[in-house]
Amino acid sequence: MTESAHFYEAFQPTHYDIYLDINRGTKQITGKTTIAGDVKSTSIAIHQKDLAVSSVLADGQNIPFTTDDESDAIRFELAQTGSVTLTIEYTAPLTDTMMGIYPSYYNVNGEKKQIIGTQFETNFARQAFPGIDEPEAKATFDLAIKFDEQPGETIISNMPEVKTENGVHYFDTTVKMSTYLIAFAFGDLQSKMTTTKSGVKVGVFATKAHQANELDFALDIAKRSIEFYEDFYQTPYPLPHSWQLALPDFSAGAMENWGLVTYREAYLVLDPDNTALEMKQLVATVIAHELAHQWFGDLVTMKWWDDLWLNESFANMMEYVAIDAIEPDWHIWEMFQTSDVPMALQRDATDGVQSVHVQVENPAEIDALFDSAIVYAKGARMLVMMRALVGDGALRAGLKNYFAAHQYGNATGADLWSAIGKAANLDVGAIMNSWLEQPGYPVVTATVVDGQLTLSQQQFFISQGNETGRQWQIPLNSNYDAAPKIFADASVELGDYAKLREDNGQPFRANVENDSHFIVKYDDTLLNDILANLNSLDAISQLQLLQDLRLLAEGRQISYAKVVPLLADFADSHSNVVNAALYQVAGNLKKFVAPDSDEEKALQALFDKLSAGQVGRLGWTPQKGESNDDQLTRPYVLSAALYAKNAAAIASAHELFTNNEAKLATLPADIRAFVLSNEVKNFGSEKLFNELLQAYRDSSDASYKSDICAALTSTPDVTLIARLIESFEDAQTIKPQDLRAWYRGLLANDAGQQAAWDWIRNDWQWLEDTVGGDMEFSTYITVTSRIFRTPERLAEFKAFFEPKVNTPGLTREITMDIKVIDSRVALVEAQKDAVNVAVAKVI
Repeated sequence: MTESAHFYEAFQPTHYDIYLDINRGTKQITGKTTIAGDVKSTSIAIHQKDLAVSSVLADGQNIPFTTDDESDAIRFELAQTGSVTLTIEYTAPLTDTMMGIYPSYYNVNGEKKQIIGTQFETNFARQAFPGIDEPEAKATFDLAIKFDEQPGETIISNMPEVKTENGVHYFDTTVKMSTYLIAFAFGDLQSKMTTTKSGVKVGVFATKAHQANELDFALDIAKRSIEFYEDFYQTPYPLPHSWQLALPDFSAGAMENWGLVTYREAYLVLDPDNTALEMKQLVATVIAHELAHQWFGDLVTMKWWDDLWLNESFANMMEYVAIDAIEPDWHIWEMFQTSDVPMALQRDATDGVQSVHVQVENPAEIDALFDSAIVYAKGARMLVMMRALVGDGALRAGLKNYFAAHQYGNATGADLWSAIGKAANLDVGAIMNSWLEQPGYPVVTATVVDGQLTLSQQQFFISQGNETGRQWQIPLNSNYDAAPKIFADASVELGDYAKLREDNGQPFRANVENDSHFIVKYDDTLLNDILANLNSLDAISQLQLLQDLRLLAEGRQISYAKVVPLLADFADSHSNVVNAALYQVAGNLKKFVAPDSDEEKALQALFDKLSAGQVGRLGWTPQKGESNDDQLTRPYVLSAALYAKNAAAIASAHELFTNNEAKLATLPADIRAFVLSNEVKNFGSEKLFNELLQAYRDSSDASYKSDICAALTSTPDVTLIARLIESFEDAQTIKPQDLRAWYRGLLANDAGQQAAWDWIRNDWQWLEDTVGGDMEFSTYITVTSRIFRTPERLAEFKAFFEPKVNTPGLTREITMDIKVIDSRVALVEAQKDAVNVAVAKVI
């Protein structure tokens, strides 16, 4: 399907009256949409998808029309240009695709129930009502909904309900907005409410499968986030209310519908008494992300999908800005450094990766833009870099002007840079475009040549890369004043190293605070100086050192064998971020060993050596009053000890399981997954398998369900693995939205990899039919590529996916992931002997 021209060019709606009659029993929608607008051309196309259109009226007169399913269109001719009112009547199916208008299923006390919700981004509003389904086509909307209503049911939408007549619920007229942000939901819902300082009503809604106190955390975070944004943006929240809704079936993580934000249950409702700090932080940042969009994305919207990054990158940065302000003790920017930063650096080093700003027209390709490592993580890193350059004063002033100039309209990246650049008196656009318009990032090589400290930049690749001479305007953030603030040349000499070292009194470093999107390769002189002064480095600097060494090893610019002896120097750190980086490097060493080999036993001994002291210090169970760092570090070291097959760790986990066997859900959430996985791996039985699978079906606690998934997919029992595979396509057990985690877990299990890989190849058509319209569909390919490491698996991957390479939305992913596996296979072959020798030497 192609769209050579935007439909908005021919017809520009100003107002919609939308009537929907939704019958859950028959799964049928009957609709009538009236659109007032301005006709620019007499040949008109209106978006529709899977609608059975019965009539089209123009200013009350029936007119002939045709439906063009290839272009998702209704086409017709009008007599003249100018103002027109179109009325379109139609029916449509209520489907289970998690797109458009769809049911979400859940159980309460053994009874299966459903609520109806919506998901219209990117271009699924056309499945609910005809219209110009493009971001630029902003209009006002009056929504009227009738449904097979039962006593006590609730219906909510973007705006407050104003009346109910004859079973029809009428909602207030919206502000001017894009179609993809329209939302509504109805069913047997519970809610909790509060009000912000400025009078905005804030509510959290969920099914009654949850305890009432599971809504409290989200309500508090949502209220304080809105209050923070009103102050930071210096722009009032523009709607009367902000509803947060947890949907049991939801393809994305969350969606910023204006005034009615929808979430996966895992990212909104949680047990306040037994949820790991890491999960609380994740839920808080997701809420803050979506609420950042209420201004940045909703009030001012990208003009077209090529500027998707403008929405997502900015919200991704602002989620950390907001949570850092309202929960300063969390040090939430450390989470950015351990999640977004390594994700962006890994993905962006693969040749063929998309740039942050991507040209796109074909709607089938739009969902492929949602590459979380690039559009979210890398884009956010670009904005963090920009924020550090201009400062919060200029950023806030620029944003205030940006919102004032473009509110209820659309904007491009250039508009944002212009507003911030004027406030900062800096050509922000020139700097940012070198990062946003080209893929990849540089490695800055720092060397001492003939006594001179010299810097050079070149694009960094993990896989075989096509070197095209790209350069970046790099905010160098060095600790030596002799280094330029912006490094834009291919190379630069900073002066006599001995004198610079003496004058500065500390080792030379670049990218201090790790806020800029590049890595640093120090020669031996400079690296040894840094390592000799390791204890003087703060936690972020130590993380950065480990991160850059890992990536340089992945890119074969240094050997992993050189990194192995350094790991013990970081093992006793009390910093969560250092431990995150340490165990990411250590985890990467697993690809160099075969399962159950002597080499793996040596690697397990290294893991034991790295983790033993920390396990002894922290213990298995959380201690009252312990630091956030200790809470966040414990999972890393317990996981390492169990991989090491440490007998004491296995016994401790088994004892915890035995003592809590009748109440497993109450085990401390930050260790529960390890206790359950240890039991399945080392003490498993069919009885335990059956009990955990039933607990998974019965539970409404997303965190507990995730832990059970991790445990069951780690089973070594091939008979139980086969039973898990049978459950993959049973939506009563595993919801399609959760299936990827099960597939990935089994694929990462040496005993389960063949079965999982056979399943996805044999049942690819079922998978495509079930989740093919989902923006995360391509990530089944991604997670596969992250695990495969042998020539045999590479050949199988290519044989299966290369014939699909021209499938819209999958092309880039397949092409890149072949390179990812190929690069890993080559790395293992080149370095495994040296790595295993290095491991044997340090244990």
